[in-house]
Amino acid sequence: MHKLHVCCIQLAIVLFLLAQTECSNGTSAYNPNETVIITRCITTERSALLAFRAGLSDPANLLPSWEGDDYCRWKGVGCSNRTGRVVKLDLQGDCGNSIISKQVLGGSISDSLLDLHHLQYLDLSCNRFNGQQVPEFLSSLHSLRYLDLSESSFSGRIPPQLGNLSSLRYFSIDSIFGDTDSTDISWLSRLSSLEHLDMSWVNLSTIVHWVPTVNMLRSLKFLSLSFCELRTSPDSLLHSNLTSLETLDISCNRFNKYVSSNWFWNVTSLKHLDVSSCQLHGRFPDQLGSMTSIVHLDLSGNNLVGMIPSNLNNLCNLEELFLFEININGSIAEFFERLPDCSRSKLRNLFLPMSNLTGSLPAKLETFSNLTWLDLRGNNLTGPVPIWIGEHTKLTDLDLSYNNLVGIMSEDELTKLVNLQYLDLAYNNISGSLPESFVNFKGMVITRGNDGGIYSPFFSTSMSYGGAEIMDGFNESFKVVTKGQEQLYTREIVYMVNLDLSCNNIIGKIPEEIGTLVALKNLNLSWNAFSGNIPDKIGALLQVESLDLSHNELSGEIPNSLSALASLSHLNLSYNNLSGKIPSGNQLRTLDDQPSIYIGNPGLCGPPLSKSCSQTEPVPFVQKDQEDENEKVFFFLAMGIGYVLGIWTILCIFLFQRKWRAICFSFYDSMYDRVYVQVAVTWASFKFYKEKWAETN
Repeated sequence: MHKLHVCCIQLAIVLFLLAQTECSNGTSAYNPNETVIITRCITTERSALLAFRAGLSDPANLLPSWEGDDYCRWKGVGCSNRTGRVVKLDLQGDCGNSIISKQVLGGSISDSLLDLHHLQYLDLSCNRFNGQQVPEFLSSLHSLRYLDLSESSFSGRIPPQLGNLSSLRYFSIDSIFGDTDSTDISWLSRLSSLEHLDMSWVNLSTIVHWVPTVNMLRSLKFLSLSFCELRTSPDSLLHSNLTSLETLDISCNRFNKYVSSNWFWNVTSLKHLDVSSCQLHGRFPDQLGSMTSIVHLDLSGNNLVGMIPSNLNNLCNLEELFLFEININGSIAEFFERLPDCSRSKLRNLFLPMSNLTGSLPAKLETFSNLTWLDLRGNNLTGPVPIWIGEHTKLTDLDLSYNNLVGIMSEDELTKLVNLQYLDLAYNNISGSLPESFVNFKGMVITRGNDGGIYSPFFSTSMSYGGAEIMDGFNESFKVVTKGQEQLYTREIVYMVNLDLSCNNIIGKIPEEIGTLVALKNLNLSWNAFSGNIPDKIGALLQVESLDLSHNELSGEIPNSLSALASLSHLNLSYNNLSGKIPSGNQLRTLDDQPSIYIGNPGLCGPPLSKSCSQTEPVPFVQKDQEDENEKVFFFLAMGIGYVLGIWTILCIFLFQRKWRAICFSFYDSMYDRVYVQVAVTWASFKFYKEKWAETN
């Protein structure tokens, strides 16, 4: 009897293990217990998901659908069409604003995920797991091919056990909002199938031989190790296995060596190379000429000197060139000549600010037909803005600020740029007036659709009012003088439209048509010689956040429509000739340092200024007092002029007419004698009668 009891227990254990094995591996052939096994598997996976959900914090209730039995319909859950098992868990948060957005998950990551034996895809990026370490148990999800933990505020050591995920093809743990580190990345070499690796912002400062480790990943196509505090970069590799590598981003590290002595120049399969801000120095390497596959090249922020090489003719795929803060110290015309002829029609972005370029822009530049972004700010360019700029109708961003450009604002130069979104010509010597067609920029014009969304011909998708739902823009950062200070913008260039013509010599009126550019976020026309009234249609710029019209010669009253600018956070109308009452409005009352907004306009009155606009003071009396003052001034002026003219007339007569002079002096002598005799007789008579009166008394 005892032996029978033991046999029953052993049989039960075997059946349980068999069921677990079938639940893990699936069933391929028909058997009578298949339905029972699948039901048990479904129950296990559902329980695992609910346990995972219970460990999360979900303040925005992003997972309301996680209830009921059909978990394959839950948000973010993907199941196999063949087996019905969970193969995908996509819970990516708000990647545009993960640091401040409430549309994110938090809490803890439960190890119940280990019961999802078929899980191949796990994306927990752009959430907020503040201070947590990357869970070590993730290394037991052996079916994983895709793992994304980027921008989720993880901290601590990255577990080397992740090297057990031999099927992994995509791995990203970008820690821009976290504090992760690793002192040994040799475990990466075991990820033999890896194609995409992003460990940006992971502290790898103690690792020296990182390149040989990466070189063992033969299938690698994408590698990003930017901001990792790397300090070593070998001159070369004895044997490179990175024949499939297309994207390499090792920007913002501390290599501190000659730019020409680096291993990546021999990886000719590269299409995207970013080694910006890596403390590289020296002249541009001749190896650039062998990078025939290159599409995107960024060498910005390094201490490079001299002109770009002359052997770039084979770079026929070049579309984007970024050389920010490079000491080229040469002619802009020569620079354009050295760009490869075969790629000129493909070049889209040319980013050359503060690169010590000199001379005038070339007179002709027809071949760059696809140019969309041209940034030449902060150089030493001279001469006029060339007419050919107006022929590049695909331009969306043009920055020629902080140069020495001169000449008159020509209608042919800029008004054809109908797709222009970002225009900055500040701090030049441009003169003339703005033509009416100057505001013919469709990229700055948006309309409101029937659904309440805001649309622009430039955008491929709609954007909600206030910019809450905007398509991703460029990844590069750029500076804009807005809201009274220089600000750094990243990824906002698609919806941050800018018009800056400050610090020039532009005259005339501000065109009324400025009100059609309703997508404007920043309008800066300060330090010019604009005159006339502020256009009333400026109140149509509902998106504008910064408006600066200071230091001009504007006159008249401030339009009441200005108080309708609900997005306005910075306003400067100082040092003009504005007059009248300052408009009231809730938005205008929220601006900082309000009195300084209107300083230098003695004709303005009303809050927030101390000068009141009294409505009870009779206007006619004020005018009469003014008239009386004017009459007095004119009376004394006329009297003075008449006196001077009279004296001068008499003197002229005496000077040129001797006879008249003799008669006049004879008349004065006789009159003097008569007066003297009369006075003497009168005085003698007075004394006689005084003495007689004294004797009598």
